[in-house]
Amino acid sequence: MALCPAVPPSWRYGLLLGAYGLFLLVGAAVFAGLEGPPERALLAALHDARARLLAEHRACLSEERLAGLLERLIDAGNYGVSGLGNVSGDENWEFTSALFFTASVLTTTGYGHTVPLSALGKIFCILYSLLGIPMTLLLLACLLQHLLPLLSHRPVRYIQTRWGFPLARVALVHAMGLGLATLGLFILIPAICFWALEGSWNFLESVYFCFISLSTIGLGDYVPRGSSQPPLHELYELSITCYLLVGLLAMLVTLETAYQLQEVRAFVRFFAPASDPPQEDDDRLEILARDQLALATVSGSTSQDVENKQQELYPLLKCSTL
Repeated sequence: MALCPAVPPSWRYGLLLGAYGLFLLVGAAVFAGLEGPPERALLAALHDARARLLAEHRACLSEERLAGLLERLIDAGNYGVSGLGNVSGDENWEFTSALFFTASVLTTTGYGHTVPLSALGKIFCILYSLLGIPMTLLLLACLLQHLLPLLSHRPVRYIQTRWGFPLARVALVHAMGLGLATLGLFILIPAICFWALEGSWNFLESVYFCFISLSTIGLGDYVPRGSSQPPLHELYELSITCYLLVGLLAMLVTLETAYQLQEVRAFVRFFAPASDPPQEDDDRLEILARDQLALATVSGSTSQDVENKQQELYPLLKCSTL
């Protein structure tokens, strides 16, 4: 399938950059239109609450002291420390919480709800990430090499050879089915669990958290807390850590399967540099030479016979590439 092959490559890149820039502008305009009014309403409500608090307690609470307290609360919140109520059971650096933080860093999710407080912790985070992120990418690449034949290539080939359906159609249906399975197993079902366990989340917020996590965006506006009881809280964080790693791998398998579709590859080739025809002819000739050499090995032909056969087939190969 060809997508406007007569368009020069430079025009294709310009079209791609222009489309991406327009996509950015449309996204910014939509977010500004949707989130601007709620932000202004929230600011007005906060200013009103602050004014009422100062009016009620003006005798014992000055505006400067209130501003200082709010600044300290905001600074503590930026480090993942809450200053609301009794939070002794909501520590961020016990082992399971630290494990959850480590997984979010190595997968580049980075929720931002927990950050190192000490200078040594910041230095270690930098050095650990420099080594750990490439190791994580290498591990994911190795796992993809083993999982793609099992989950993508073999089922498509089996269905195509077993029932004789067109390979492209089977691959498309398989990719759609794999995408729906990933959506159900790693987005919708976990969202129902978070909806039940997180009392303040609705279903949409739970779906939002699952997608933001598995896409490694990790905005950090929603972070699971679960039970405050130590055994249940630690088990909950450990389960979320496993979910984050397995779900990320499932998303990569789904995306790689979709990338291998003929329609997607044709779209990517449209923006790729044009291949060199002479190099392609040389590659085909080399493949043909290897095939003839293998045939000669099986049939007992001599090397001179193979060379003569290559000279006979070379004009046919050149004609087939024109």
